[in-house]
Amino acid sequence: MRGIGVDAVDVERFRLSLTRTPTMRERLFTAVELAYVAPKVDPVPSLAARFAAREAVMKAMGLGLGAFGFHEVWVERAASGEPSLVVVGRAAELAADRGISTWLLSITHTSTLAIAYVLAT
Repeated sequence: MRGIGVDAVDVERFRLSLTRTPTMRERLFTAVELAYVAPKVDPVPSLAARFAAREAVMKAMGLGLGAFGFHEVWVERAASGEPSLVVVGRAAELAADRGISTWLLSITHTSTLAIAYVLAT
């Protein structure tokens, strides 16, 4: 194992940020992620979990916010529902420099809290 990272996001606080800054959705999330959450009655908990995943990746690599762009790491879902991480660009370079070749992700959320846990191997 090369690193672990966990992050928790308060859903209501995240909702308020998205409301105050409408362009934040496109700045933080890929078209794939936005399409995934679009049919949901309330997409904010799922978006908060995806934001937590990015933060958890940074923590697993021992990095802080801003080490790479938000569109360089995103969450995809397999047909089975299993989430996975896509890591590209500068984020992939930083991972390779740290000997990371595999990512494991677990995300969950309630109406009030979103959590992501990442293992980097």
